[in-house]
Amino acid sequence: MSIVANRLSRIKPSPTIAVTNKAKELKAAGRDIIGLGAGEPDFDTPDFIKDAACKAIAAGETKYTAVDGTPALKDAIIAKFKRDNDLEYTRDQITVGTGGKQVLYNALMASVNPGDEVLIPAPYWVSYPDMVLLAEGTPVMIECSPENNFKLTAEALEAAITPKTKWLIFNSPSNPTGGAYTRAELKELTDVLVKNPHVYIMTDDMYEHLVYDGFEFSTPAQVEPSLYDRTLTCNGVSKSYAMTGWRIGYAGGPKELIKAMSKIQSQSTSNPSSISQAAALAALEGDQSFLAERNEVFKERRNMVVELLNAAEGLECLMPEGAFYVYPSCAGLIGKKTPDGKVIESDEDFVTYLLESEGVACVQGAAFGLSPYFRISYATSTENLTEACARIQRACAVLS
Repeated sequence: MSIVANRLSRIKPSPTIAVTNKAKELKAAGRDIIGLGAGEPDFDTPDFIKDAACKAIAAGETKYTAVDGTPALKDAIIAKFKRDNDLEYTRDQITVGTGGKQVLYNALMASVNPGDEVLIPAPYWVSYPDMVLLAEGTPVMIECSPENNFKLTAEALEAAITPKTKWLIFNSPSNPTGGAYTRAELKELTDVLVKNPHVYIMTDDMYEHLVYDGFEFSTPAQVEPSLYDRTLTCNGVSKSYAMTGWRIGYAGGPKELIKAMSKIQSQSTSNPSSISQAAALAALEGDQSFLAERNEVFKERRNMVVELLNAAEGLECLMPEGAFYVYPSCAGLIGKKTPDGKVIESDEDFVTYLLESEGVACVQGAAFGLSPYFRISYATSTENLTEACARIQRACAVLS
């Protein structure tokens, strides 16, 4: 009898982490690898945030904190939700976890019963379905077409809802596509949700501040206040503030759910790092002007990458509104042969070919629930992106 629990057979390791690790292994072996798999800003954490962490250490703020966040950080999160999203919460409606992933996981573990269905628009962040499965729920994928910029429509949402539907997981701007929903698009979706009072909404707003071309971010409970009591609005400091390694995520939502999530956390990790919480407090309360400066760099990278990918034979790439990903189609290359005679039969074959032939690491669309596409993160230097796109163009050109 195996020591490993049966429930683990229902899930797979994170494909994005697998690609990143594979790229690191090849680099360590001496290969010239450009990694475009990780969703991690290449910018450093701003100095004022690091200084706050150092001061916290010097002041002895190195003890346990409240399980789901310090009062000071909760107050800063409350102020952030009011300032940015016009949402009002009290401390007992706020939870802080070890990264956004833990917040989502805690919510699902605290609320999903066996047989409950969780709606997940596809393409989706790779961890959503597996977290639902670990919670003994049933992930239900809703395919979102490129004709609608990979965004969920009201018609598709309405068709997917059943009496067993417990949650809709909603991510905007999207990982992996970068697509973001306008207020009007959100209103169409929230109108459907208003008519289905048994469905709760879990928003993943991690890329909220990473939007371009004057796009105005909105979140569902902001657009439709009547959904406030059914919405868990999740966010964090990882992406916008370049704090991936600090591991701080947070959410605002119904008191009953927040209390249940705290109960889960009290028996797993307990409190997030006290020093990381001090850093997150500084991030949310400090000068936000650097966000616009960094967004200009991301925007320039996005524009360049989309242009260069569309110049590659057989690739088509939409222009996303936010995040730092593009999700190009490689449909035009399926069925073609590599120089050594291998047939490209899937997006996984194509990304394997890119890695082996040109040393460019990206993630196959199958990992995100929609093929034949692949995800590229442009959260790396312009120099790396220019070279990577040249290699991709070269790899495509020699297929026959």
